[in-house]
Order: sequence, then structure tokens, then C-alpha cells
Amino acid sequence: MDSSLPQPLAGAVSIDGARLWASLMELAEIGRTPKGGVCRLALSALDAQARRLVVAWGQAEGLRITVDAIGNIFMRRPGRDDSLLPVLTGSHIDTQPTGGKFDGNFGVLAGLEVVRSLNAHSIETEAPIEVVIWTNEEGSRFVPVMMGSGVFANAFSLESAYAARDAAGRSVQEELEAIGFRGSESPGHHPVGAYFEAHIEQGPVLEAAACTIGVVTGVLGLRWYDCTVVGMEAHAGPTPMAARQDALQVALPIMRSVVELALAHSPHGRGTVGSVQVFPNSRNVIPGSVTFSIDLRHAEPETLDAMEGALNRCIEEARRSSGLSITLKEVSAFPPSRFDPECVRLIEKASAKRGYPHMNVVSGAGHDAVYLARVAPAAMVFIPCKDGISHNEIEDARPEHLEAGCNVLLDAILARAGVSGPLR
Repeated sequence: MDSSLPQPLAGAVSIDGARLWASLMELAEIGRTPKGGVCRLALSALDAQARRLVVAWGQAEGLRITVDAIGNIFMRRPGRDDSLLPVLTGSHIDTQPTGGKFDGNFGVLAGLEVVRSLNAHSIETEAPIEVVIWTNEEGSRFVPVMMGSGVFANAFSLESAYAARDAAGRSVQEELEAIGFRGSESPGHHPVGAYFEAHIEQGPVLEAAACTIGVVTGVLGLRWYDCTVVGMEAHAGPTPMAARQDALQVALPIMRSVVELALAHSPHGRGTVGSVQVFPNSRNVIPGSVTFSIDLRHAEPETLDAMEGALNRCIEEARRSSGLSITLKEVSAFPPSRFDPECVRLIEKASAKRGYPHMNVVSGAGHDAVYLARVAPAAMVFIPCKDGISHNEIEDARPEHLEAGCNVLLDAILARAGVSGPLR
């Protein structure tokens, strides 16, 4: 472990960082890309292979496996009082097409490492502990994102999730059956006493602040839109500037306003135009229509409302001054999430007790914990990732930070589940 981080506390149980790292590297071989990343799309044959590997590791630790109808996997370690609500921890193991080794995978294998460490130290907890793998968090093959946890939390129906299709026309239901992970348990009927999720930050804040642990207090709310501006395509040469109905030139001020809105509501404001389609997309034709995405985020629902209102006013002014048709369609929305104060306190206390530099952070990305927070007390542990880069094959995290995050996860779970067996 890095000498700059504190050494394990005397008498405290700590996880095996080398074992955690080895498991992450072995899982990363399934779907490994030439650049050293991972391409393991949800419900693919590679996803099935990865699921079977992690399940086998869980079975080797004596965990009882159940699978629900959307493919979420629960691996249960009994408690002394097995009637108590279980403490869940986990994440996902599906990746982006050019994904990394740690996004999601760390959360699942950190949970497994907690179980391995408890078994190695013969520690019995009062309440059961379960490690969970959520289906299709990334949404890179099937939409919506965070599908498994969303169905679990009744954010959308199992039937609508089943009906989602990939670019090849294959449905979620078909692929679950094909890989053998369409379980019998009804999603959401699985009891949860609390939920903790460990994750890489996917941003630069912790690294810049030289903090080992991010104590996540909540997640930014999100609103996604598609905006379409319709003008008229015409020849770029003969058409005078004053006579043009140039959809792109009308769209550009709206795009700029998205960024300006985020800057005006810092530090938690976010505004992104990430996708633009120009028609007919020809060098010497004035654009006749432009469709672009808008992504607005903030930690406060009132501020999100204000940002949306300002966006609508900008669009109305563009519509009035240009005379063009402009439509704005909301395609997705998540309200800001605040995690359970007691679960957050347990993470903060564990970080302080172990002497890890830590700070409170708000997550800019969505996670399965967002949906779990709707049904049970929940919180997240962040660790730094190199240069804040994620959803990229060069995504990287330091072994000592992974170990520290897993130790904090261990302490928080023990505090919530209670200890009845020997703690040495």
C-alpha cells in the first residue's frame, strides 16, 4: 500500500487489497480490448461469462444465489438473525463499448471482497449481507440506463424493460433467456435494509484535492431533451445571407445558452450538447434542419426548474426572431437524489477512523444507488480515478485507493449489519 496512506488500524479487520486487485484484473480479461479496456455489453455472451465467473466466486464463499426476472443477481451471506433485512452492496459489470476495468466492476468486487474478508476472519454479522449485480446499468446496448435497478425500484415496468431492443432488433427478454439469466424472483420483492455502493469517481475532483475517499451525499438531477430546429435547405452559393432559413445558425445560440446556464449555476450546474445531426449535412447546402441533444444537471430541483425555464425562454426568443419552427422534447429526467444521512455518516466515520483523507462530494453521474435510495437507506463511497477519466479504455485507479475504498465499505457495512461473531 502507498506509504502516504495510513496503515491498517491495530485490531481492525481490513480487506486484502492484492486479492481485490487480482479479481478485478481477472474479470477485466472477459471482453478485454486491444487498448487494455473492456467491451462487455449488457446481456451479451461476454456479460454472461462474467456473471458466471462472479457467481462462482460467490458460491465458493458459501453465498446463496438468487436471480430476479430482470436478471439482477443477489448473493447472500446469512446473518445470525437471518430474518433481519439484509445490507446490500454492489454495482454492475456491464460496460461501455470502449469501457474500462473499474466502472461498476469495482463496486461488485469490493462487495465480494468484503464477504471474503469476513469469512477469512470468521466474523458473523447480525443481519445478512448481500452482494448484488444490477442488470444493464450502462444503457449502451439497451435503454433506459440503470435498467435493472430501475425495474427493481418500480421506476418503470418489467414489461417495458423486456420490450427494449438493441440495434440488431434483439429484445431484453430474448437476451436474458438466451444467456440463462431470466430469473423467477419478482423484481422489487427482494427485501433491502440498506444499500452501499463503492465506485470510482469518474471525475477529477478527488484527485485534484488529494482526497482518497469521496463521501457521496447525493447525485445531481438530470433532464435530457432533444431540440429540433427546422429551416429550409438551399444552395450555399446563390442564396443571399439575408434570404436564408439556416437551421444551424439559429440552433447555435441555443447550444451556447446550455453551457452558459450551467456556468451561471455553478458549482453543481452542468450543461452539455453532446449529439448534433445536421440535414442534409452537405458542404454546399444550407442546413435545412438540426436536431441536437441537451443535458442539464443540478443538485437542487428548484435550480433545475430555473435552468429549464431559461432554456425555454431562449428557444422562444430564437423562434420569434428567426421565424423558424423549434421544438423541445424531454426524453428523460431524474430528480436530484439525496442519500440517507445516517448511511453517509457511517462512510464519513469510517474514512476518519482509518485516517483516509476524505471530502463530501455530489455525484454528477447516475448510479444504481439513485434508484435504490427510493426503496431503502443508501449511500456511496467514491475513490479517485486517474485524470478523472472514465467510459474510456484508459480508465485507471490506484490499487491503494481501491483498497481504501473497500475498507471504508467494509466498516460501513459492519456498522449497519452489526457484528455478533468474533472481531479480531
